[in-house]
Amino acid sequence: MRIIIGLSCEAKDASRTVQQALFKRQLFGETRPVLRSDNGPQFTSHHFIQACETFGIVHERIPPRTPNMNGHIEAFHRILEDECLARYEFMSYAEAYQVVTDIRFYNERRIHSSICDLAPQEFYALQIERKFVIREVRV
Repeated sequence: MRIIIGLSCEAKDASRTVQQALFKRQLFGETRPVLRSDNGPQFTSHHFIQACETFGIVHERIPPRTPNMNGHIEAFHRILEDECLARYEFMSYAEAYQVVTDIRFYNERRIHSSICDLAPQEFYALQIERKFVIREVRV
C-alpha cells in the first residue's frame, strides 16, 4: 500500500492517485478494476466520474454512513492512527510527512489474516508470479 499525502484531497488529486495506481499495476486494457470509495465530494464530482470512465474502471460508492462496507481502508486508518499518529507529536507538516511516509511495517512485516497471514508485500509478489490465486469477494 502506498500512502499519498497532500495538503488537499480534491477530485484531481484522487484521479491522479488512481491513475498512478493503474500504471503501477499495469491494469489498462481488458481488465476493469473496481474502485470502492465513500461519498466524499472528490469521489462524487464530475471530474472524478469522468476520470473513472476514461480509465475504464468501475466505481462503486458505499451507501452513506456505512463505513463497515469499506472495512479494509477503515482498518488501515485505525492502524495508522494507533501505530503512528498517536505515538508522535508533530511540530510541522514536514515532520508528519516524514514519519507517515516512512511506515514500512504495514507493508513489509505486519501479517494480515485476510491474505493468508502474509505481509502485503509478500502476498503481492506471490500474486504477480501467479503463485497465489485471489478469490474475489463482493461485499
